[in-house]
Amino acid sequence: MLLALLVLFSTVSFTIEKHFCGDVLVDISVFSEAQKCATETMEILMKKTCCKDEIEVVLGQDELKFSSFEDLHFEQQQFVTGLAYSYINLFVGLEQLFIPHEDYSPPNLVTDIQVLDQVFII
Repeated sequence: MLLALLVLFSTVSFTIEKHFCGDVLVDISVFSEAQKCATETMEILMKKTCCKDEIEVVLGQDELKFSSFEDLHFEQQQFVTGLAYSYINLFVGLEQLFIPHEDYSPPNLVTDIQVLDQVFII
């Protein structure tokens, strides 16, 4: 399961967008567009800009190597087959043990013999 998650996260691509007003970081966004500052609309009208956007693209792995069981050498196929067989048979349950006195019920005690004979363990 861990290897499947590793393959999944290594193939995911995403972008990180940062918006700066001057030297101050205003917003960081991972999957959507970063929020702009309020002064940017006035700067567009005045034709000078102090705001800037930085976009970092993190590319995931594009090419994955797929191999099948037939691509392995004969010795490797034997090893994998033996490993799988021994792992599956590792969890086979044991046979039920025969217990001859399973249905035996002890006799009812009429009196306590130790109290009757006045014998106590000290």
